[in-house]
Amino acid sequence: MARRKKGNKIDGWIIIDKPQGIGSTDVVRRLKYLLKPLKIGHGGTLDPLATGILPIGLGEATKTMPFVTDARKVYQFKLVWGEERSTDDLEGDVTVTSDVRPTEQQINDILPSFLGAIEQIPPAYSAIKIDGKRAYDLVRAGEEVEMKARTVEIHDLTYLGDNDQGESLFEVMCGKGTYIRSLGRDIARKLGSAGHIRDLRRTKVGPFDLKSAISLEKSEQLSNSAPAHEWVLPVMTALDDIPALALTEAEATKVRHGNAVKRTDDLSQPDQKYGFIRLLFEQQLLAIAKYEDGLIKPVRVFNL
Repeated sequence: MARRKKGNKIDGWIIIDKPQGIGSTDVVRRLKYLLKPLKIGHGGTLDPLATGILPIGLGEATKTMPFVTDARKVYQFKLVWGEERSTDDLEGDVTVTSDVRPTEQQINDILPSFLGAIEQIPPAYSAIKIDGKRAYDLVRAGEEVEMKARTVEIHDLTYLGDNDQGESLFEVMCGKGTYIRSLGRDIARKLGSAGHIRDLRRTKVGPFDLKSAISLEKSEQLSNSAPAHEWVLPVMTALDDIPALALTEAEATKVRHGNAVKRTDDLSQPDQKYGFIRLLFEQQLLAIAKYEDGLIKPVRVFNL
């Protein structure tokens, strides 16, 4: 007899507006304690100093996690001129100083050079593993760390002006694996100056934005006052940009058992995200599937 899993069956997304000073895993830990779901995970790490959108997947939503972690993200950040720091943000030690303060025109002139696929060296104080160990652990232990360049994608980069303190505000839309701290550092270097970032805020992850986010405090209030299904976003929210296909009852039965369904019509679409299709029966999400050679093949089947 199979052992019953412990926990509450809660399926869906909670979008937390993460406050400063707490890590992503700490947010997951608190929600796990509050809700006791069968499964839980977050869709994209935010450093403790960063704030903003942190998608939390519960139950069957964790099966859609790759679509969230791979999604485009939007950040806003302030670039502090004059000092480069060991962590590329406000926490580190000053390593380089400069009196060069670029003009608005100079800033706008160099931004196109950061668009598209670019090479980026991540901060030494990062969670990237080197020989099985986190880079920041090696640095804190006094070891020399050589970070290798990696290719990242910058889809949009906009200079939004300066504040009263002379810090420059930017907004960037980027792909998976981009380090905004490195981007700020490299913008300053490109302009012959030195800089580090502060007030990093993530405002969008795939389909999730600040309008769908709640604070940690609000999540605690809701967990004590309302059933989870009344305030947790549906699993399908993370898949809004994937084409949907309605199935017949016979086709749905096959898919529920993980079997492929044959279709004579051509379901391939040139803009189909990663070649995936959402399979629905009576508006209920059944599976994510691939369409190949006339067959719809389930990749992830949901128990909703």
